[in-house]
Amino acid sequence: MTSDHPAPPTTPEQALAIVRSRYARPKLPDGTPAELCVEEFDIGYLVYAVFPPVTDAAGRPQPAPPGGSKIVVAKDTGEAVTVPNYPTEAAIALYRKQRQS
Repeated sequence: MTSDHPAPPTTPEQALAIVRSRYARPKLPDGTPAELCVEEFDIGYLVYAVFPPVTDAAGRPQPAPPGGSKIVVAKDTGEAVTVPNYPTEAAIALYRKQRQS
């Protein structure tokens, strides 16, 4: 298949390769690439960056900045789509709902 239509992934590593080929790699504040995690579920793979907790000058935890997204790679087609940066289960539930419409 072409890069526009990748082969459907059968492993988390293949899903991660699809994401890396289509999206910019998020960076940590020091410029190093952020770790990417993959959560497999029945119809896809959820891929997201992991950032260290944010603290203020006194070391107190602060909320994460708003925004961002996660990426789902469909197991049946290899299509990659973004979903809001919701907690894992909520992001997967939203993707399932979008696929049913």
